[in-house]
Amino acid sequence: MTAAEALDEERTYHRTCRAALTGMVDEAQTRIVTGENAFASGADAEVLGRHLRSYAKELRQEPDSPLFFGRLDFGDGPAAGDHAGQSYHIGRRRISEHPAAPPLVVDWRAPVSRAFYRASAADPQGVAVRRRFGWAPWSTGEPEELTGLEDEPLEPGAGPVDAATASAVTADAGQVGASGPPGPPGAVTGSAILTGEIERPRIGPMRDIAATIQPEQDDLVRSELGRSLCVQGAPGTGKTAVGLHRAAYLLYTYPQRLRRGGLLVLGPNRAFLSYISDVLPALGEIGIRQSTVGEEIARHPVRTRDTEAAAVVKHDARMAAVLHRALYGRVAGPAFRPAPLVVADGSYRWRLEPDELARLVAEVRAEAPPYGVGRERLRSRTVRALQLRAERRTGPRSAQWTRRLGFSRPVTAHLDAVWPKVTPEEVLAGLLADPAEADGGLTPEERRAIRRADLRVPSGPRAARKLPWSAADLVLLDELAGLIEHPEGYGHVVIDEAQDLSPMECRAIARRVAFGSLTVLGDLAQGTTPWAARSWPALLAHLGRPDAAVTSLTTGFRVPGAVVELANRLLASLDVDVPPARSLRGAGELTISRAGHGERGREGEGEGEDGLDALVVGAVRAALAREGSIGVIAAGPEADRLRTVLAGAGIATVTADDFGTPAARVTVLPATAAKGLEYDHVVLVEPAEVLAAEARGAHRLYVALTRAVSRLHVVHSRPLPEELAPGVS
Repeated sequence: MTAAEALDEERTYHRTCRAALTGMVDEAQTRIVTGENAFASGADAEVLGRHLRSYAKELRQEPDSPLFFGRLDFGDGPAAGDHAGQSYHIGRRRISEHPAAPPLVVDWRAPVSRAFYRASAADPQGVAVRRRFGWAPWSTGEPEELTGLEDEPLEPGAGPVDAATASAVTADAGQVGASGPPGPPGAVTGSAILTGEIERPRIGPMRDIAATIQPEQDDLVRSELGRSLCVQGAPGTGKTAVGLHRAAYLLYTYPQRLRRGGLLVLGPNRAFLSYISDVLPALGEIGIRQSTVGEEIARHPVRTRDTEAAAVVKHDARMAAVLHRALYGRVAGPAFRPAPLVVADGSYRWRLEPDELARLVAEVRAEAPPYGVGRERLRSRTVRALQLRAERRTGPRSAQWTRRLGFSRPVTAHLDAVWPKVTPEEVLAGLLADPAEADGGLTPEERRAIRRADLRVPSGPRAARKLPWSAADLVLLDELAGLIEHPEGYGHVVIDEAQDLSPMECRAIARRVAFGSLTVLGDLAQGTTPWAARSWPALLAHLGRPDAAVTSLTTGFRVPGAVVELANRLLASLDVDVPPARSLRGAGELTISRAGHGERGREGEGEGEDGLDALVVGAVRAALAREGSIGVIAAGPEADRLRTVLAGAGIATVTADDFGTPAARVTVLPATAAKGLEYDHVVLVEPAEVLAAEARGAHRLYVALTRAVSRLHVVHSRPLPEELAPGVS
């Protein structure tokens, strides 16, 4: 078969798959109608209906995109096993003409699909030929948009495309024929299609990488549900995509276990979540909660801001012990002797002496249950002690009698005296208004830093909501709420940008995944909060997973080599132990321009602020002449000013919050909002100002430098930071 014939055959096959998917959607709707009339119990019918409606919704929301991206042709040898002689098209979801029929397209998460990512000439895994398909950029899946294919023979003599056409190229510039040997140094792979897909311009939200997953990424994606893992990923290594694909894989492989507990994806901010929002739906998974830690713990609106000194103290791990003491300090201690408890029961009076009451309190306290559970446990044991006295005197008592006695005024008054009912807001307001309770856990300076003279102990839920709580206060309220009653948990939580979590935020997450597992993603070199982690073992301990394996991804597929080399110069000044990144991309384009001093390769454009503005405008206009998204990154106040400068030059811009919208060709954003985002062309303005803007400015600058996918243009009028100066290596 010639290459052109193979391409036509695959286009025809895609039409067949599209028709089958349409049939699956129609059949799903029919099942909903028939399922509603299923002869089963009401509860069973409801569960069935929910399942059918969810499946139909997933199919209806299937994006218009290619239905397959690869094919596996297995050989006839014993290594192929049950797949000998079979061919499988690999895509983002299983497609078949009938539920019982063999699939036309196999889900990328299915066990057989693993060979697509792992097979090699050294270890073919039974695969004779691996085929990759080249689709037009931003394809909607029309057959004509299948522009090329590449065959990679993995067994000697294999290959269905004629050798004579092995290097043919279609008019649509798609590669047709056989993949050659590994490309030149800096290339991602010998596959032109794979290289083109990885290096395709980044316009709009993040896309999935199901077609381009590399073997080391596949190992992480397919880790079993019970395994918590941590990925230390250098910029551009795909750690975020790995985490999202692991979420999709786990939902596919362990549907029942995860649908009971649920799966949560935590990101650093809403802009980041908006950027990644399309990945899971594109992989066939909808309804997954994507949130931030702040949203998960938002008991009240944030009405005030802490000083940095106060926020650092509140996020410190020692606050857990401080809050525990403040809460349980309200429980009667060993030296306390309560008044005798006397409960009227008709003509009888049942009595418990102080020593016995104190013993019951000590027993429950020693068991260390959640505070709210402990109060009810003490109620139950107090009533049981009274019940034993009554039954010795007058015989057995009914369940109704014990309930009435348990909520009688004397028993409730006793509980209020020895184990009072409290809310997190009452405890925290009291502590912050008078931090003397923190003595022994915090220094005098730290107690002064967190003191809040404006807080009053709330008289009820409405008053508590109106208090001026800060974002850090909400973290402490969540800790107290968890001490009073354990929150509902998730089966699995994916945490991105985890290096920026504080110990107290980690504890909030740990409470929500007490019986589940974690995927922890981050880069210590990109830690920018005052409490950012400097080592993964310490952070994992706060997350309750001290034994989680830490895997490093150092091979970048996104950031060009020249940009990685520049950013690596900062690592020595970051006070973290991370391996330098390396890039499998080409060198990319790196330009450094200084106002009034010329630039590498051509003359500068003026001096002072006006010269800097002219350089920025020129850099953006040059980027607009090419494909892809553009990010203009600067220190906070400078970003606001540059937005006005670009508008005056007739260049429309958006903010980071609008990233991914159709108008978002040029985004102007402060360095503080750049984390997790990526742009084809980055214009970084005044690195020295980014460095000087905050205590962890070097980390922030490292983040800003590594947002570029293809081109980085550094524009400055002030001297560059020493690490970035020309000649520094």
